[in-house]
Amino acid sequence: MKAREAKREKLVAKYAAKREALKAAGDYLALQKLPKNASPVRLHNRCSITGRPRGYMRQFGISRVTFRQMANMGLIPGVKKSSW
Repeated sequence: MKAREAKREKLVAKYAAKREALKAAGDYLALQKLPKNASPVRLHNRCSITGRPRGYMRQFGISRVTFRQMANMGLIPGVKKSSW
């Protein structure tokens, strides 16, 4: 799944300028002929370590499960388990 997502990211970057030009011209028929995966809407945030699609934390780029494991081991600078 991580490889599939990377492939989609490459396609989005490749067709970004072309999509903008077609949108500006209002040529929606030509826009439909572009590959489906060239649409940025089809991208989904995934954990960079495990590839988990749910519970993604944008600030760190990892899932909540991975974040908790790494924070408990002290691998994320400036993050520590709170106690009061």
